[in-house]
Amino acid sequence: MVRRYLRFDQDQPFIFLSALLAFLGILLGVMVLIIAMALMNGFDAEFRKKLMVMNYPLTIMPKFYGSVDKALYTELRSEFPELAFSPYVASPIIVRRGATMEGGYLFGVDLKAEAKANIVLAQAIEGKTFKKFDVLVGKTLFDEMYLNDHERLMYIFTQAEPGGLTLTPKIKRFKINGYFDSGLSAYDKAYHYTSLAALQTIMHLPETQYDGIHIFSKDPHKDIVKLQEFLPDSVRVKGWWEDNISFFSALELEKHALFIVLMLIILIAAVNIISSLLMTVMNRRSEIALFISLGASEGEVKKIFLYLGVIIGISGIIAGTILGLSGMWILSSFDIISLPADVYGTSRLPLKLSVIDFASIIVGAFIIVVLSAWYPAKKAAQVDVLNVLRNE
Repeated sequence: MVRRYLRFDQDQPFIFLSALLAFLGILLGVMVLIIAMALMNGFDAEFRKKLMVMNYPLTIMPKFYGSVDKALYTELRSEFPELAFSPYVASPIIVRRGATMEGGYLFGVDLKAEAKANIVLAQAIEGKTFKKFDVLVGKTLFDEMYLNDHERLMYIFTQAEPGGLTLTPKIKRFKINGYFDSGLSAYDKAYHYTSLAALQTIMHLPETQYDGIHIFSKDPHKDIVKLQEFLPDSVRVKGWWEDNISFFSALELEKHALFIVLMLIILIAAVNIISSLLMTVMNRRSEIALFISLGASEGEVKKIFLYLGVIIGISGIIAGTILGLSGMWILSSFDIISLPADVYGTSRLPLKLSVIDFASIIVGAFIIVVLSAWYPAKKAAQVDVLNVLRNE
């Protein structure tokens, strides 16, 4: 009987058309939801990866004033051999080339140790030899200032030193020895790297004194707890996520809002299921009344129309899932849409569909379908047999 009601009826074509629109609406809703959630998760994962590298998974720094010394660095390497530690000295600077000036931060690092903590830097210095006053700049700055390799670039430090009767800022020329490309223009424009010895010399710091220690960890949320228990009270350890809480909270809120809005597409399609089933009930009242009069229970009648709505809905869910996953494969395999890498951190669409999001889409769509089929099925079971058979 369910199969019969799904067929095209030439006398009542609008019933079939309404069911078809419900099927297409659920199909499109599920497909769009799958691709949209995959895009949101992909961008979230891409930004997390980029920001974790450039902000470093963990960073040790003084709590208030002071510095981190070499003794602590040695103890950490001995106590946590599974982690990569890189001491650094940092200073705010202004870069000048001709009439162009740009602010940023200059990091003095041990390049070999820093390469273990920063994969972007490791790729940039591979196969290169660095001297004491060589500098590595970001690709965005390199392009915008039209810099060249081995060119000398002027760095103006915010720390002043006495010069005659006045205080003058420290100025030093560094030789450019390549550039790094993190994919995030803000970091590629502001971050600069030179040798640890060079910046310690300029800042008049002893060799055993650092501003902090960069740490690479595969599981920073777990390792931060171990480090907090080990570190003395004079220093603290900071996770990369602490500087980006608002950004990722906004992304998460946007993701939830998008899920709710796109789920409304399925809800609208469910209205078509309701209207299609109600028209079927009104058109088939005499058959339903005859079926009940022959001994069918209300539950059996209700099941027929409930199954009818569920079949339409599940067919749309299955078709939408297949098209959504196919769309993900096409977008990830072929360069159909190209993004500005300096804005999004990648030139290709990042797609990543989590199991939780996929299950939420399927379960949410199924619940909507079942609820939309329930009311027409209930109305079908409440047909007044005597009035229908008397009049029809």
